Amino acid sequence: MLWTDVGPHFVDFDDSRMGPAIQDLWMMLSGERADQVRQMSDILAGYEDFCEFEPRQLHLVEALRTLRLIHYSAWLARRWDDPAFPVAFPWFNTQRYWQDRILELKEQISLMDEPPLPI
Repeated sequence: MLWTDVGPHFVDFDDSRMGPAIQDLWMMLSGERADQVRQMSDILAGYEDFCEFEPRQLHLVEALRTLRLIHYSAWLARRWDDPAFPVAFPWFNTQRYWQDRILELKEQISLMDEPPLPI
């Protein structure tokens, strides 16, 4: 559990240790880049009490975020025939949803071109 100024955040590490450490750590980041830099610094300070962190992994943050965004849309699409999904996600099968995803992915391309978060 991670405490912030708005309350606790629960993080599920069900896939932890299945890839690089950053695969789990990046999901605790939120806000603008400056916020994320501070958060990653705090996270790594605690992480490195238990295990060494390879800084080269930091360049994977935005690529992993992009993969998660794509995976989420694919997850919804694969389940769209389930009658519960159109009710629960009425915005999914709309032109607006896909326009927003395209814009989001273009923004991710720009973010992947930036230098990794400094530590």
